[in-house]
This record gives sequence, C-alpha cells and structure tokens, in this order.
Amino acid sequence: MIDLTNIHPVTDFNRNTKEHIKRLKKTGKAEVLTVNGQAELVVQSAQAYQKLLDSAELAQTLAGIRRGLDQAKRGEGRPMREFLEQLGAKHGISLK
Repeated sequence: MIDLTNIHPVTDFNRNTKEHIKRLKKTGKAEVLTVNGQAELVVQSAQAYQKLLDSAELAQTLAGIRRGLDQAKRGEGRPMREFLEQLGAKHGISLK
C-alpha cells in the first residue's frame, strides 16, 4: 500500500535528493514522484527493492508448488522414476 504522505513532486526530489534518499533508506518505504500533479514514478531504496524481489520470487515458487500439488491430487503427472529414466536416457546416463 502506498503511503499518501510519501507523494512528492519530482522537482522536490531533484532539489532535495539527499534528504529523500536518507528517508528512503531509513523508512524502507517507497515514494511516489509526480509530474504536473500526476503520479509518474515510484522510487525506493535498493534494500527495499531487493526485499520486494525476494517476496515476488517466493510467491512464484509457492504458486508453482501449489500447482504441482493440485496436479498430483488430480492424478496428473507420472512417477518420478519413469521421468528420471527418460531424462537419463535422453542424456546417455544410466540410472541403474
């Protein structure tokens, strides 16, 4: 959720960049920058951005696991041994 107190004109960001960076690092919250009163950019600290990327990656991983479990419940897929044997044969690797 965007904090409505963290909306600033891009001109203010340009004039007071150091203060904005200091606040971004301290709070970890993103700021919305406006041009002519319209939201144009969102800026945040590198650490906060990395945390966001990590959260998105975790969400994608969990969604993939959930899909796999749902497929298994429906009886879709094939036994792991069968898959590994086919994969090994494709790459000339014996699993025995």
